[in-house]
Amino acid sequence: MSSERTEIERLRADIERHNVLYHVHDRPEISDAEYDALFRRLIELEARHPDLVRPDSPTQRVGAAPADGFSSVRHSVPMLSLANAFDEDELREFDRRMRTLLEIDPITYTVEPKLDGLSVELVYERGLLVRGSTRGDGRTGEDVTANLRTVRSVPLRLHAAPRRTPVLLEVRGEVYIETADLKRLNAQRVEDGLAPFANPRNLAAGSLRQLDPAVTASRRLQFYGYDIGLMEGLTVSTQQELLAILPELGLPVNPLQRLCEGIDEAIAWYHGMIEERAALPYEADGVVVKVDDFTLRRKAGIVSRSPRWAIAAKFPAERGVTRLTDIAISVGRTGVLTPVAILEPVRIAGVEISSATLHNEDEIERKGILVGDMVVVQRAGDVIPQVVAPLPEHRTGDERAFSMPARCPVCSSEVVRLEGEVAHRCLNASCPARVKQSILHFVSKGGLDIDGFGPRLVDQLIERGLVTTVADILRLDRDALIELDRLGAKSADNLLGAIDRAKSTSFARLLFALGIPGVGSHLAETLAAAFPTPRELLAASEDDLEALPEIGPTTAQAVAEFFRGDENRALVDDLIATGLVLETPHTAPASAVLAGTRFVLTGALASMTRPEAEARLKALGATVSSSVSRNTTHVVVGESPGSKADKARELEITILDEPAFLALLDDPGHA
Repeated sequence: MSSERTEIERLRADIERHNVLYHVHDRPEISDAEYDALFRRLIELEARHPDLVRPDSPTQRVGAAPADGFSSVRHSVPMLSLANAFDEDELREFDRRMRTLLEIDPITYTVEPKLDGLSVELVYERGLLVRGSTRGDGRTGEDVTANLRTVRSVPLRLHAAPRRTPVLLEVRGEVYIETADLKRLNAQRVEDGLAPFANPRNLAAGSLRQLDPAVTASRRLQFYGYDIGLMEGLTVSTQQELLAILPELGLPVNPLQRLCEGIDEAIAWYHGMIEERAALPYEADGVVVKVDDFTLRRKAGIVSRSPRWAIAAKFPAERGVTRLTDIAISVGRTGVLTPVAILEPVRIAGVEISSATLHNEDEIERKGILVGDMVVVQRAGDVIPQVVAPLPEHRTGDERAFSMPARCPVCSSEVVRLEGEVAHRCLNASCPARVKQSILHFVSKGGLDIDGFGPRLVDQLIERGLVTTVADILRLDRDALIELDRLGAKSADNLLGAIDRAKSTSFARLLFALGIPGVGSHLAETLAAAFPTPRELLAASEDDLEALPEIGPTTAQAVAEFFRGDENRALVDDLIATGLVLETPHTAPASAVLAGTRFVLTGALASMTRPEAEARLKALGATVSSSVSRNTTHVVVGESPGSKADKARELEITILDEPAFLALLDDPGHA
């Protein structure tokens, strides 16, 4: 026991150290796979010793049940908004006011990028994260603590700093998402027939207001600190000092900031950021110019709801006007037809734009876009630009309405729109466009990770009939490959070596590679953990799937329907027949006495937290899910239970109150 206790503490310290190296200092020392191995080992040990689970353990980031709503939080110090400057003259006027008011010339400013995200406040008491809230109206926000705990760059416990950890710290910052992650998420949403997020701020706001923290955890949000409310037990006197001490406490700050002596330096940095804007890994809509000295800030004071001592210098809009000459259709791997605007080329923020996403037919109708319109185009939130709106005042009468084609433009199969979806789909699984995208997804880094495949190579493989399903990739031979254009013997051998290495993979990777609607890498891991072999998953019902944590009815239906199809079941068999070997690492519970049982917990327990209760059950071999179904064997009812208890009575499932639950844990053989 003592050795495992020591290992648990070491693992927690190591994981938190690697979190800080990755999120705060941007210099990771280990790979994602090595990090995941440490995390899995900690989960295993905490399941064996639930009494050692602490609320600040890295495993407890997603430990809360879905919420019924959000309570209000009153900020002890108002979170003020910023006045805006839209050009250099307005920045100079701000500086003139500051020099006059503070009687100092020049004034030292700190200038930081203004990220397009959501402002939040994190409250730490004696180093422990106790509350997280949105900005709200500046005085009152929403309590989103459970969701903010899932953001990996938010420390659950502050690090001991050389200048002493504060007794109380209210740190303000921005929750944001990197552009590449937003692009991936939006691409998946479009494939699943869902509306994409319009911009990073909508994504951040929507994610933090999810009632289920597991959804927030899947969004890859990040956090940068930039200000404080109350702070006790520690003092800082300048913005530069604050930006130095927050990382010492484990709180990341944006490294892209500058101390400027006078407004000329601040304006020069602002113009430099405009030039660098397109290369930033996140969306930023300006820079914030702040008086660096906190004593001078107090002297300057506030006006209305904004500080006098800071201003947001907004970037010029990344927009342009051009003509939409046509609307083309792109077909994705799940058959979703996406309309794409074909534009007369226009230069926006240094990039020539000739096409832009239109997302779906409903979006075109909502915006009132006609083919031939002059339109406003912007580059924001995605690699592919967006059409913001048409300019009806420029219409000539030659414009025409768009309608989604009744037949797939690639294979001529019927196009359908399923009930409840915004997407139109080609249902022909053999459609060349679908096959191409399916292959590229199958070999992608998150899938079987076969290096060497690209769109041109895949086009050749399909055109020559060498690949009609993803299973054919694993059957490619040297003679066929060296006949392809621009693929010599050495390249063919390298590709075959990559294919051979990919034949030994995990079931979770295979599930992701298959491109099941709604199943990303995280849900693939969840499915593989619950059903470790293809045979077990193929036999699972919708109720079995929906009983899993993090899998709702829509995803459960999509997975069940995917494996109900004879073609897809045959594909799985075909993949195994190619020599695919599935490694299914499975950590056995400390005891299997409750194996085969499925528990749901509802209401608050007086004797332990819900994560502790779940860990105790899993250590005994039980499955714990978040929803009651006919496969549930026991429902544990604590104080103020919800509708799950009523559903358990309706389905005549065994209900345990807290004393009965504790008795079962003491003597699980009588479950």
